[in-house]
Amino acid sequence: MGCWILHEGLTIILVLLWLGVNLYLFIDTFCWYEEEESFYYTRAILGSALAWARASALCLNFNCMLILLPISRNLISFIRGTSICCRGPWRRQLDKNLKFHKLVAYGIAVNATIHIVAHVLNLEHYHASQAEGAEGLVAALSKLGNALNETYLNPVRTFHTNTITELLRTTAGITGLVISLALILIMTSSTEFIRRVSYELFWYTHHVFIIFFIGLAIHGAGGIVRGQTPESLSLHNITFCRNHHAEWQAAALCPVPQFSGKEPSAWKWVLGPVVLYACERIIRFWRFQQEVVITKVVSHPSRVLELHMKKRGFQMAPGQYILVQCPSISRLEWHPFTLTSAPQEDFFSVHIRAAGDWTRALLEAFGAEGQTPKELWSLPRLAVDGPFGAALTDVFHYPVSVCIAAGIGVTPFAALLKSIWYKCCDSQTRMKLSKVYFYWICREARAFEWFANLLLSLETRMSEQGKTHFLSYHIFLTGWDENQALHIALHWDENTDVITGLKQKTFYGRPHWDDEFKRMAYSHPGSSIGMFFCGPKALSRTLQRMCRLYSSADPRGVHFYYNEESF
Repeated sequence: MGCWILHEGLTIILVLLWLGVNLYLFIDTFCWYEEEESFYYTRAILGSALAWARASALCLNFNCMLILLPISRNLISFIRGTSICCRGPWRRQLDKNLKFHKLVAYGIAVNATIHIVAHVLNLEHYHASQAEGAEGLVAALSKLGNALNETYLNPVRTFHTNTITELLRTTAGITGLVISLALILIMTSSTEFIRRVSYELFWYTHHVFIIFFIGLAIHGAGGIVRGQTPESLSLHNITFCRNHHAEWQAAALCPVPQFSGKEPSAWKWVLGPVVLYACERIIRFWRFQQEVVITKVVSHPSRVLELHMKKRGFQMAPGQYILVQCPSISRLEWHPFTLTSAPQEDFFSVHIRAAGDWTRALLEAFGAEGQTPKELWSLPRLAVDGPFGAALTDVFHYPVSVCIAAGIGVTPFAALLKSIWYKCCDSQTRMKLSKVYFYWICREARAFEWFANLLLSLETRMSEQGKTHFLSYHIFLTGWDENQALHIALHWDENTDVITGLKQKTFYGRPHWDDEFKRMAYSHPGSSIGMFFCGPKALSRTLQRMCRLYSSADPRGVHFYYNEESF
């Protein structure tokens, strides 16, 4: 527990800060509406539902202000690359931008639910106060606005209607319904199941956020929440007049109270982030116009497509990713792919596996689905946005780094290993990084083929430089048939591995992580070890647990710092 707090302390502090601001805004606003004199008569009709609605509305505005910031990729890349304070724990927070985006989304959902329920109750109270035979202060307040020189407090003007009809008659009601439907659509299509089954559905429905923010900006324009005007408060003594409502028309001490709607404020909260995000999209459009030259197309086994590209002014770092669009497939969809080339190469590359409708269409368009390879001039146009920073860019900031990939999750580490190869070729380059452990877990033997050449060249170069100790790699094959097993057994005594052609033999089955972490902790006492992973969530949770378990509670001991690649 102590190690977990030590490693995740800053994250915990930031989450508690976010919760604290939400609680403060909610409680402060709730108490204000419960006590504010100008809303005394409004509370007489609505009760505490008024305070619940307004407090949740302010928290909703606060979270809507934050929701776009974590997905402003250029802003995050700018902070990552230029801020001198963005080091160590602070830098790792940027890699959790999508987690924070989801956390804020849950905050929006909770506050939106409270706000909706409170306003439904408010409408019921407004409607009930117009009932025939109603008497007392509530009835007197609801009748205001029927005579000349009176302003109304109750937006429901007759009892002979229903709540739904009244809802659809107001700007606040219509926009609130649109906002609610948009939020439901965005939240439900963002589930892991939907993203896995149809990423395109998630992509398109997520852009309903444009309608959400437009509706949010004009939601308060209807003025459904009304309070007494300052001028009326100075003339109308509530303490005395609330008990003499029958004399309002005649008593000089109690002139008829005047009411006005609350000025909309949501747009003030979201204007800055919306403008910032609009700049993001303008930058993306500008990059869309830039020419991308495809220099090489390679079709690998296991339905993996390798693309080599060039673009003027493109500069990258190991571990970064780009967004790719193919206008002939879709003019709206941009998909993230990790760069697999090294900064020292005169091109940049990605490896794309067919895992959805868009990627399958891309592989088909490039002739990688068993079709005749196409000439480069006949290939469809691609647009590229980026590169953007990711967790893997911090690999070189640790003395010891552990890179773990599952399946196609190996692509982020291709650029890293290539960069290591080039740095080893340059004897003048000094690195803080002194040891790399590389683990790759894959189901199919054929999936190793496209990556084996890179490992082989790296293995050869390390041997020539006398740095065989620098990289320790472990490849695990988790699926094979009887024929493969027999072939492996017959060639087990050869100097190179029958699957990869490497000197390091392939392991069969899954790693025993307890043994692996024990070995690393024993070999590097007192070191900070960066753990970098790209793969399925189940394995991610296991590795996070291992990092906590084998990190020392003593600040001078070994510590594993977990980083996960995510888009």
